[in-house]
Amino acid sequence: MKTKKMKLFWGLLFGMIFGFLLQKGGVTKYDVIINQLLLTDFTVVKIMLSAVVTGMIGLYIMQELGWISLRPKAGSWGKNAIGGLIFGVGFALLGYCPGTIAGAIGNGYLDAVTAGLVGIIFGSWLFATIYPGLKEGILKKGYFGNNTLPLIFRVNNWVVIIPMAIIIVAILYLIEHAGF
Repeated sequence: MKTKKMKLFWGLLFGMIFGFLLQKGGVTKYDVIINQLLLTDFTVVKIMLSAVVTGMIGLYIMQELGWISLRPKAGSWGKNAIGGLIFGVGFALLGYCPGTIAGAIGNGYLDAVTAGLVGIIFGSWLFATIYPGLKEGILKKGYFGNNTLPLIFRVNNWVVIIPMAIIIVAILYLIEHAGF
């Protein structure tokens, strides 16, 4: 029981740190997100790519140390399509993604508290309601399992992680020096 409580504690702590960093980076602001969509402000891309590199390296270091065990979930093109549609509709209607809605709620933004929170609750309920019908249908279309690039290429994780990290850091460097 103590281990479960510790996992919850660490999850809450890191979630709060992530939310704080999202807020400090400015990506909980509607204007920043809209300007990203208009390709005039790349703050969101820079923060998310930085999070990808940090998370990718951090997760695999923790796995190497035996602190965690990674179990990728199986995927399919149908799951990606449904998830992308739900995410896209919510994003288009409100201008927030789930993470930035939580941060915007923490900032007290009324649009996030009213429409965002209601949207998350309604969307979750709707998906849970229709899931049994989707489970054996569209969600299985284009099934590709729980493959990862290291599994596909049959290489050590770091053979993929290091080049990917270098590519992402290079992209971040180019975005920054292009003035975005």
